[in-house]
Amino acid sequence: QVQLVESGGGSVQPGDSLRLSCLASGASARNADVSWYRQAPGNQREWLATITSAGIISYAGSVRDRFIISRDSAGNWVYLQMNSLKPEDTAKYYCAAPVLGTWGQGTQVTVSS
Repeated sequence: QVQLVESGGGSVQPGDSLRLSCLASGASARNADVSWYRQAPGNQREWLATITSAGIISYAGSVRDRFIISRDSAGNWVYLQMNSLKPEDTAKYYCAAPVLGTWGQGTQVTVSS
């Protein structure tokens, strides 16, 4: 079992940076592949990035040049560093362990001048 809790969202201006955090707890946490997704109102959920338990990373093309996913050495914290934020990045951001069917509650990111 894995539980996921996101934090770090907020309201920022275009061009700002923000780091989201995801705490993965439970017996299988450090062995879980964790992904970040986002969903804006009226849009489908969008996959952003994945980091496996072995540290293998992949990104969606839309965020590859601006977002960085990382994980602490214990495997319990997964981060999403978001740089050069744009208004179109406004969404609710979720961390997930999709293979396990586990999702966090989400954290809102709003980018507006």
